[in-house]
Amino acid sequence: MPEYTTDDIRNVAFAGHGGAGKTTLVEALLAHAGVIGAPGSVAKGTSVCDFDPQEKEHRHSLHAAVASFNHGARHVNLVDTPGYPDFLGRALPVLAAVETVAVVVDARQGVQMVTRRMMEAAAQRGLARMIVVNKIDADELDLESLLASLINAFGKECLPINLPAGGGGSVVDCFFAPGDGEVDFSSVEDAHTRIADQVVEVDEELMERYLEGEELEADRLHDALEKALREGHLVPVCFVSAETGAGVAELAEVIEKVMPSPPEANRPPFRNAAGEPVEIAPDPGGASLAHVFKVSIDAFVGKLGVFRIHRGMVTKDTQFHIGDARKPVKVGHLLALQGKDHVEIDTGIPGDICAVAKIDEVVYDAVMHAAPADAGLALACPDLPAPMLGLAISARTRGDEQKLGDALSKLAAEDPCFAVEHNAIFNETVIRGLGDLHLRMVLEKMKDRYNVEVEARPPKIAYRETIRKSAEGHHRHKKQTGGAGQFGEVYLKIEPLERGAGFEFVDAVVGGVIPNQFIPAVEKGVRQVLNTGAVAGYPLHDVRVTVYDGKHHSVDSKEVAFVTAGRKAFVDAVTKASPIILEPIVDVHVTVPQQNMGDVTGDLSSKRGRINGTEAMSGGMVIVSGKAPLGELGSYQSELKSVTGGAGSFTMALSHYDPVPANIQQQLIAEFKPAADED
Repeated sequence: MPEYTTDDIRNVAFAGHGGAGKTTLVEALLAHAGVIGAPGSVAKGTSVCDFDPQEKEHRHSLHAAVASFNHGARHVNLVDTPGYPDFLGRALPVLAAVETVAVVVDARQGVQMVTRRMMEAAAQRGLARMIVVNKIDADELDLESLLASLINAFGKECLPINLPAGGGGSVVDCFFAPGDGEVDFSSVEDAHTRIADQVVEVDEELMERYLEGEELEADRLHDALEKALREGHLVPVCFVSAETGAGVAELAEVIEKVMPSPPEANRPPFRNAAGEPVEIAPDPGGASLAHVFKVSIDAFVGKLGVFRIHRGMVTKDTQFHIGDARKPVKVGHLLALQGKDHVEIDTGIPGDICAVAKIDEVVYDAVMHAAPADAGLALACPDLPAPMLGLAISARTRGDEQKLGDALSKLAAEDPCFAVEHNAIFNETVIRGLGDLHLRMVLEKMKDRYNVEVEARPPKIAYRETIRKSAEGHHRHKKQTGGAGQFGEVYLKIEPLERGAGFEFVDAVVGGVIPNQFIPAVEKGVRQVLNTGAVAGYPLHDVRVTVYDGKHHSVDSKEVAFVTAGRKAFVDAVTKASPIILEPIVDVHVTVPQQNMGDVTGDLSSKRGRINGTEAMSGGMVIVSGKAPLGELGSYQSELKSVTGGAGSFTMALSHYDPVPANIQQQLIAEFKPAADED
């Protein structure tokens, strides 16, 4: 059994934009608590949380990592998350495992894209939030203006719980035991008053006493403070320099004394199979229940599932059902995590974060439960960005296809925002991610970890072919090679159907001119053209084919002859029916800062897009909605990042198909090289 209880646990995710200093801050806290002798260095590859070889090489976090320390009577689990927008899919899932999100802000850069995203996601889940302003010792800072920008972006609930002093060389407490020293801006008394004013607003009795002039010390404000954090009525702001250590001890004290324990926080949003909310209390005596928020696969450890215990005790003998699986699995190795170090433990308690190794059934977002009554329970996870940027890949070395498939399945298991598709039409494997950096890291890991090198290229656009008018087609297939020959003759007509209607085949042959047994062969030949296209090599849609006449030979007619005749008669008809090529049009929703709205609307218009409208959001953001051809958006992820300085994001979904412009159709037809076909 651990020496701490559920009431003693504090689970905190460090989130924020890349470069804000989250990992360095974790190092400073671990060193302050005596877990490590001295803070490690991200630049030197010696930090506790950036232990992956890729992270050491690139000097920034790529995965969420867990570390813990004891401070006073509390046990603090810290989860360090990656901060670059391309890795939001690895940061957002962590919110399902914590009660508090500490959003770290670079004092020099201020509010950035991921800062906003993580603050909004934490608020949506009802998590306690705090803002940690890091690098307060940098030159030429205006921290008072920065605080004003935080309040402007996230609301008047953002109030400093301490203030910088001595040009960022130290901080002065404004809440627990307010100091009387000089601070760099504002005053300790004013900051203390603002916090007290904000906290008592959630408790009428406390507010009445406060208005009567009664002095309220930090201990007496605890319950109201806890409620204010739960309701998002207070977002404490702490100032710190992870490099110099200024404010690190004070930050640890805030985490220990202010942030909620699992029993104090809002209940996690579990739902049953019917979609109804279910309250799960962190009861140590209940049936074991845990949620997997991260999966990693290591060559030595195997599959590692990192989970948060929500109810009951977990031991090395606990048997879990994973999701809806009927067969239970036994926990063989229960682990506590300290970066790359895995320490075997006997027991995990509600609220704690642990890991289990070498259980293949463990997958991301799985609910592990010991009681059959909990089957069907699911935990609502944060909305993850859809992987938009695609690359078509193939193994560079012949024979590596199986290795490539195995590597892709393992990478997809680790990353909920990495998707793998197989396009049967073009016979290509397409990987999708959140941006150039995301996919670059995936390809690099594929090479270094799994020894698979690939050729990468832009994926093909799923164009379609169709026709605009009715036409007739005919072909006689006759082949004599010395023995039995081949003969089949087909007359057919085609007509366009409504967009999205698909394909219809009508047998209108009378008099047995084409025997019944050969009609399926004619349809087979027609369907071959449907799959491969008639003018540009893309699938043909929305057409009715009616076979009405033909000829056969009592000896030479065979199935293969009517397959060929049907195919070529269909191609003949299509070429006379004003064929056109259709392109996919997608609904696009682009979220950008207000000042970039004009750039984005102009850029979409230049890509043959149509703007449908805009919607103002909080924090100076705007959603631009419109439609655009998918073929014009191949590099939109990187273009949007460049235009908005990384602050923009977008989603898209298929809307419909429209004809391509004439010049593009001519180009696609010119590029088409049909396979040689022997008569």
